[in-house]
Amino acid sequence: MRAKLTAEFLGTFWLVFGGCGSAVLAAAFPELGIGFAGVALAFGLTVLTGAYALGPISGAHFNPAVTVGLWAGGRFPASGLLPYIVAQVLGGIVAAAVLYVIASGAPEFDAAAGFAANGYGEHSPGGYSLGAAVVSELVMTFMFLIVILGATHARAPVGFAGIAIGLALTLIHLVSIPVTNTSVNPARSTGPALFVGDWALAQLWLFWVVPIAGAALAGAAYKTLLESRERPDVTGTERSRAS
Repeated sequence: MRAKLTAEFLGTFWLVFGGCGSAVLAAAFPELGIGFAGVALAFGLTVLTGAYALGPISGAHFNPAVTVGLWAGGRFPASGLLPYIVAQVLGGIVAAAVLYVIASGAPEFDAAAGFAANGYGEHSPGGYSLGAAVVSELVMTFMFLIVILGATHARAPVGFAGIAIGLALTLIHLVSIPVTNTSVNPARSTGPALFVGDWALAQLWLFWVVPIAGAALAGAAYKTLLESRERPDVTGTERSRAS
């Protein structure tokens, strides 16, 4: 278990540092910023590379919602829920701390301006409402788990799960960055919110409750409606994303 938790910590660190780092340091860099498309690709690449590097150890969840969704889908034991989620949240917080140290080296840095935090209403990049944010995070997380559950199924092509999951996360960000800055991951939301404080902490509840609800619904739906009754009995860590 120690190796699995270390892998989840490192993988979530990499996801938050790489994805949020691209948003904070490179998205609007003068004249040569990577923009929303670059940030979306950065998030996808962190998951893709992390899945192949760490998936054989922990299953490469890197996200409390993914862990809950795999449990709801019968792929992960209940006993692993709390340890995995704690490791993931700690990885996200440490990543945000390292990013804060780097970003604060710029003379005009101001964490209160956003620091890649997720938000709705006046704190949504596009000014989207609470209702729009709820629907976006619910649907995006639901579909993310459907992709994960399908790509890691025992009868899925071996060796391609990490690619499918990384591309799915890229697509999710391409669609929903303007709505909420894209969470679909409570650990990713928690790290930056702690350094922004104020409004980011006040709105953090949504980015825990809604992604976990969407993931749990996806896990239950996949297990009930999509997965064959004759499937082999597998758990979330027996067949990693990067298998």
